[in-house]
Amino acid sequence: MLLSILASIALFIIDSRSDYFFPFHSVLSTIVYPIQASASMPNDIASWMKGYFRDRKQLQEKNAVLEITNLLNHVRIQKMKALERENVSLRELLGSSFYLHERVLVAELLAIDLDPFSQQVIIDKGRRSGVFAGQPVLDATGVMGQVIEVTPFASRVILLVDPSHGIPVQLNRTGLRAVATGKGLAGILQLKHLPHNADVQKGDLLVTSGLGGLFPAGYPVGRIASIYLPQGEAFAEIIVNPAAKMDLSSEVLLVFPALRQQKTVKSYNLFR
Repeated sequence: MLLSILASIALFIIDSRSDYFFPFHSVLSTIVYPIQASASMPNDIASWMKGYFRDRKQLQEKNAVLEITNLLNHVRIQKMKALERENVSLRELLGSSFYLHERVLVAELLAIDLDPFSQQVIIDKGRRSGVFAGQPVLDATGVMGQVIEVTPFASRVILLVDPSHGIPVQLNRTGLRAVATGKGLAGILQLKHLPHNADVQKGDLLVTSGLGGLFPAGYPVGRIASIYLPQGEAFAEIIVNPAAKMDLSSEVLLVFPALRQQKTVKSYNLFR
């Protein structure tokens, strides 16, 4: 036993003081390495899998955050575009009002009548704002219709294209007077009771004539789109495209004729 201990000490001293046993160390290391590698493999695999799933989870969380951020940015961009369109629409609307000599009030569309046989809308101004039945309603490009029903905070507007609506007009080129009536869902107007020899041309501008006292003269109503002269009929069939954008306008102008200006409440004069 003592000899073994002394031999071990001697080998230890020789190994630490010289390179005599270096070849044996190299051989033993080569033999033992697979065993060491196999012994540490489960721990290495566990560490790798732990890091993999941790990195994957972090990546998934980052992707989720990026998706939410992207969605929010998309919503913000859409909202900005909507606000931009609204600002452009308001600028066009207010820009057109500079051509009017009457006092005007801006209103917003609240609802559209779902009845397929009528073309009517609801606006957010009523009796409290001075709105009255028969009041002309315009958008940035022309006449849209007129108020037919008033409540304290809202009003109903019948559009020019409603089949029951008619408006006195005249050709801007010749001064020829006529009546334009609506064609319902077709979204167009027609001129009635004009003979075949009437001086009417495709593209002629129609404006309000001022007759009847509801619509002041000179407001754009539409342009003649087609003229048909049926054989055996006394009158021509004339189709008119409205000047107003019936399906696109979300803000409108309520016009207060001169006789009504002193009765308005929340209107404003653009010519002060």
